[in-house]
Amino acid sequence: MDAHQSHDGGGREFHRVAEDLRSRIADGTYRLNSFLPSQRDLAEEFGVSRDTVQRAMRELASEGWIESRQGSGSRVVKTQRIQSSTPRATRMRQGMTLGPLLSEVFEQPEVTLDVYTLTSESLDAHIRLQVERIHSRSIAPQRIALRMILPVETSPLPYPAVKGGAEDDTRLWDRMRAITHRHTDSLRGVLGDLRREGLVPTVDVQIRHAPLTPAFKLYLLNRTEALFGPYEVIERQIELDSGEEVTALDVLGLGATLTHHVKDDNPNSPGTVFLDSMQTWFDSVWNNIAA
Repeated sequence: MDAHQSHDGGGREFHRVAEDLRSRIADGTYRLNSFLPSQRDLAEEFGVSRDTVQRAMRELASEGWIESRQGSGSRVVKTQRIQSSTPRATRMRQGMTLGPLLSEVFEQPEVTLDVYTLTSESLDAHIRLQVERIHSRSIAPQRIALRMILPVETSPLPYPAVKGGAEDDTRLWDRMRAITHRHTDSLRGVLGDLRREGLVPTVDVQIRHAPLTPAFKLYLLNRTEALFGPYEVIERQIELDSGEEVTALDVLGLGATLTHHVKDDNPNSPGTVFLDSMQTWFDSVWNNIAA
């Protein structure tokens, strides 16, 4: 391993490993009660140092995703849950996760995604999986339109924040903003490349910021399906890039239980009413207060 890799634990590589492991847990690659690969195998796979993998593991354990025990490895103790009122047979067998739902959306000629979220972290991971399918010619959508509403960046939100910290302590806010920038840049890049490479004729990515504190995340998929989940505020330990560990009030988007709603031909059905009301809400924020 080269010198750069031996000293990458405090930089971007740590975030990359942690994000990838989170997405694998969320999409079912690592199922509930299953064990993650060894730290040595993960270090080799990601091309990073063991220290970087260990730091990523500590982050996931702090967030409640995994439980690590000396000599027995790291076991998945929490996964993304989606509760659907209209589950399909294929989803029932594998459990409802965001990955299969997005896969179905991207198999359509037109893909329309309206997203309201705190950060774009989990969406970026799932979109990159669909981009890989497009590159491999497994699917061939003709139009992709993404609209995403994020909170404004000019002032810190109630979370994440150092518990009991001073009002001018913006370290966790700055950390979240850097994570958001990294993933929005990634989304713009990978989706824009599809258009530039001629793989998808029409790609439209628009990101706006609204002066709201997200209390929930919302995915509107092709205006026919919705995923909705509240953010639960928790207390956890967060390790900063400097290596300092702080006690934080935070929310975990990937850990929230999402409810799945489907629009049908009945204008008075619960699914249709929910879809129509949330689409109206999203459009009103997008058009009137998001910038």
